[in-house]
Amino acid sequence: MPDLIQYPVINVMALTNQQKKKLKTHAHSLKPVVMLGQSGLSNTVLDEIEQAIEHHELIKVKVSAADRDEKKELIQKIAEQTQSDIVQTIGFMAVFYRENSDKKAYS
Repeated sequence: MPDLIQYPVINVMALTNQQKKKLKTHAHSLKPVVMLGQSGLSNTVLDEIEQAIEHHELIKVKVSAADRDEKKELIQKIAEQTQSDIVQTIGFMAVFYRENSDKKAYS
């Protein structure tokens, strides 16, 4: 796997259970913005996720992985690389949140 781009570190605060509950409610109706396929997590895919999370704050990503451990690893890498919080994972879907100081649509 090629070296992944390091995005600038943003102060990520752990979400409370109440915040997660509210974000899960908002995420329920969302469609996946990015779908990870067989090619895995590339810089191009990370750039797309970064743009989506910057614009929307709350996004859904569909992760197609061979097994459960690989899926967890990919989801964790996405969260680390984008400096976002994992709100929820269900099946092949993962929901990520990162507050945008200009928008704050979910604060």
